[in-house]
Amino acid sequence: MDAAFSETLIALLPNLRRYALSLTRRPDQADDLVQITVERAIAHAASFDSGQRMEPWLFRIMRNAFIDQTRRQRSAGVQVDIHDMPEALPTDPGPALEARLMLQSVEAAMTELPPEQREILHLVCVEEMSYAETARILGIPMGTVMSRLSRARLALADRLGIR
Repeated sequence: MDAAFSETLIALLPNLRRYALSLTRRPDQADDLVQITVERAIAHAASFDSGQRMEPWLFRIMRNAFIDQTRRQRSAGVQVDIHDMPEALPTDPGPALEARLMLQSVEAAMTELPPEQREILHLVCVEEMSYAETARILGIPMGTVMSRLSRARLALADRLGIR
């Protein structure tokens, strides 16, 4: 593993965490998913094509790890975390509060979307992946990415009452 690989991997940690949060919707599980992704990336660093962007490669690893975890959890049964607590709102009732409330509304509306739409919306709109990169990460045709993204945007606008 060379220095450039390590530096790029470290620089992409915030992006990995955001994507993990969009998949798991729980910070503790998202952190575990990021750790698994980094471990797998380091273990398979030799298979990475340095001529390509690392971000789609890492997101594909993460998505596969998430699928593996989901399959394991189905057979393990229901688990409840006793440490879940709602986050406190900021005390300043200014624009930060409005932005937070809007973000919560968008987040809540996104959770109501079907998983395939939510995932594409996150990759394209939050992580700023191209349609081609998103198609590679998810293993679907680019036209499917575009149609799901369009449906996701319309559904999100409907849920937020802005359409």
